[in-house]
Amino acid sequence: MIQQVEAVYENGVLRPLAPLALNESQRVSITIVGPDAGQELLDVELLERARAEVSAMTDFPTIEEVRALLATIPGSVADAVVAERGEY
Repeated sequence: MIQQVEAVYENGVLRPLAPLALNESQRVSITIVGPDAGQELLDVELLERARAEVSAMTDFPTIEEVRALLATIPGSVADAVVAERGEY
């Protein structure tokens, strides 16, 4: 059984924030995942630049405008991508 719950660490004890489906004195294995887990895998500078670019954008096309533009592509979008990429 795998169960994921949030807990608070207080006075040397982990206190679950929700009831656990466990028997009294049952042994379990615990994996601690902090709020910044995986941060070392993120390109923080790239994310900040992307957020800045998005927040600077003021004019977004509507879904109808996107559909109208896609409709002008002859054949299928997949065919257009394959033709653009060539043989690679």
